[in-house]
Amino acid sequence: MGIKPIGDRVLIELKKEEETKVGSLYIPDTAREKPQQAVVVAVGEGEEGKALSVKKDDTVLYAKYVGTEVSYEGKDYLILQESDILAVIS
Repeated sequence: MGIKPIGDRVLIELKKEEETKVGSLYIPDTAREKPQQAVVVAVGEGEEGKALSVKKDDTVLYAKYVGTEVSYEGKDYLILQESDILAVIS
């Protein structure tokens, strides 16, 4: 992976949404609600030696309207702070 988060930041891969169709109408991306579920791709080293509570390949739920969206090698990612992660899905 070419992106390595620093500090208490986490890199997550956003899940692709299927195209939504109601009857014969397509709902555009801007009108759809974004999913809040993603897979952890990489984690930072933590702040002041404290390890992060999430690890690579965890499926997580994260808060709305957080992080920075990044596209890298054709995939969409989000870099956010660990505190923006609400839960780990087991």
